[in-house]
Amino acid sequence: MALLGRNLLSRLDFTSSRSHRTCVYKCGDACSKPVPNTSDNVYFRDIVRKEFDRRTLLRGAGTATIVLGGGGLLAACGQGPAPTASTSSPVAGSGTTSTPVGMRFNMVAPNTRDAVTVPTGYSSEVVIRWGDPVVEGAAPWTVDNQTPTAAEKQFGYNCDFAELLPITGEDNRFLLVSNHEYTTPQQMFPGYDADYPTEDQVRIEIANHGLSIVEVEANDSDGHLAPVIGQYNRRIHGETEFLVTGPASGRDLLKTSTDPTGTRVRGTFNNCAGSVTPWGTILSGEENVDQYFAGGAKADGKAAQERFARYGMEDDETARKWERFDDRFDITKEPNEAHRFNWVVEVDPWDPNSTPVKHTALGRFKHEAAAVHITDDRTIVSYSGDDSRFEYIYKFVSSKKFVDAPAGSGHQATTARQENMKALDEGTLYVAVFEGNSPDFKENTLPEDEAFDGAGHWVKLATCHADGSVDSHVDGMSGEEVLVFTRLAADKAGATKMDRPEDVQPHPATGRVYAALTNNEYRGAARPGKDDEPAMEYAPVKENKNGYILEMEDSHTGESFTWNLLLVCGDPAAAETYFGGFDKSRVSPISCPDNLAFDPHGNLWVSTDGNALESNDGLFAVSLDGETRGLTKQFLTVPAGAETCGPVVTDTRVLVNVQHPGEDDEATVETTASHWPDGGTSLARPSTVVVWKDDNGSIGGQEMG
Repeated sequence: MALLGRNLLSRLDFTSSRSHRTCVYKCGDACSKPVPNTSDNVYFRDIVRKEFDRRTLLRGAGTATIVLGGGGLLAACGQGPAPTASTSSPVAGSGTTSTPVGMRFNMVAPNTRDAVTVPTGYSSEVVIRWGDPVVEGAAPWTVDNQTPTAAEKQFGYNCDFAELLPITGEDNRFLLVSNHEYTTPQQMFPGYDADYPTEDQVRIEIANHGLSIVEVEANDSDGHLAPVIGQYNRRIHGETEFLVTGPASGRDLLKTSTDPTGTRVRGTFNNCAGSVTPWGTILSGEENVDQYFAGGAKADGKAAQERFARYGMEDDETARKWERFDDRFDITKEPNEAHRFNWVVEVDPWDPNSTPVKHTALGRFKHEAAAVHITDDRTIVSYSGDDSRFEYIYKFVSSKKFVDAPAGSGHQATTARQENMKALDEGTLYVAVFEGNSPDFKENTLPEDEAFDGAGHWVKLATCHADGSVDSHVDGMSGEEVLVFTRLAADKAGATKMDRPEDVQPHPATGRVYAALTNNEYRGAARPGKDDEPAMEYAPVKENKNGYILEMEDSHTGESFTWNLLLVCGDPAAAETYFGGFDKSRVSPISCPDNLAFDPHGNLWVSTDGNALESNDGLFAVSLDGETRGLTKQFLTVPAGAETCGPVVTDTRVLVNVQHPGEDDEATVETTASHWPDGGTSLARPSTVVVWKDDNGSIGGQEMG
């Protein structure tokens, strides 16, 4: 059956709004390199083929054809103009279906403006910018007077995850917590020479990584949030000391010349998404840290070289060249330093004097984030995705129970928080295997259950005990090796290869688990260095460029789950897209889902990174249940060249972090491609943005006009 006249098999160029520079400094230019996962584990495409194999769905005469012979999962639109279908049409009042509360706003149309665009009836403003003061004594920022000491007191660069925590007992006061994922030196330093960075520039970059914790003050008239120098304010950066916890702490693989104990680490890098725990701390994922370490291909011995290669650490020299000024970034000089990153970090925002920790029991890989679910019997379960092409989804089931306590910084809350923080050091680490459940599907036939779903199970990797010991469940690997080289352990366990598993978030009310799988240009590419199975006749679409949202019904503490595809992202007019069964003429186009959040009404909110549909990235609300399941509405777009991060959705506010505005291959301080947020001829600055309803009402809380 024809796919609407598209020649999907000839598509070889991957289209994304991401610049090459973003790829270099955000993820170490992973797109240009061979896939680190060379195992022969089953691809998710193979599994979906079992489920969707040879199926074509006809919705009737005059409607679009939805092809799902693998294409339902692998969205690959053509190179035509940006989508025009249903970009601004409201759902409410346009039919018999009522728009869910929380989603009653006019859709924002795709656009390429150098601005934050919000629905009619809403306003937005910047809360805090790169370089703004965070702690007392911070120097005023200007592009010409940056120093490492000043940067350690200022809001860092390229903010990603955000959280807004109410301060107990203080009306209209919150803690704003933000990750700072990476730096782009060309757009930070006047006259930057990429071949010869200065040591001062390198130290400023190191200081601009990490996290910021800053008090913000609200009012009763609108959504405005003003930063203040408060008692909780703190900057965590690339020189901050971290405590290593869990069974890998103190083991030989984590010992270095500067830390022979293997228990203390300087800094955290490439902190991507995160979450707030039920006990009030922040979990932050260390993601693409491979780009900071040089010399993996020259490590001592073939086994070590293969381990570094599995984590993408093979370059003789990094693009940043930090190794010229600090031996810890040179694997040939400090072979274990790289093993001290790629962990989940936990920070207590209520104690500015506390030492943040790195949890080794959760495994070492490119953590997009980690998010916690508490079961009915108070078991603590954490979910995480490994954000690379053909990597895996993991969970950790703690052997400890959740200890309830009031929020805030009081003695009782502090004691419970400290006890709960130990929960992520004791328990069992699993990796996911996905399985199809309908092998009898016939070509051009809708599945009998009219759902795109399947089953799966979790495979044990390691069990960590309170005494610091660890049992390996992977043949040929010690417990320490499973935790430090988790990717290799998951390979051996037969985990299922996915398309960039990013944010994995359990729903706070239903317990269903949602995963954003951003894209994968290597799917079926069959190009040298980008090895994948070839496209098949019954799965003609290759190179997944728009991604999808996966929904899982997990037993949480058990080893089984079911799954379905909630969204197959892309242009709704394209045959291969799917929106939970909802009418595709009434949804917003969405591409490259990244971060996930939930609003107070239970709707899913999705931010995007790398929109492949010729529009700026944005934030979208998605209905999860009932007759509107799959309804997707765009709430905002971010400026040109930027990525939408965060997000936070409360009853009266939406917050997003605007990362790398104006970032392109040619942008410099002198020739900035964006002047957001300050306008005029100003330099683009990554910033946190708050959005509110003009009448100060609930977000999406009433019918559109």
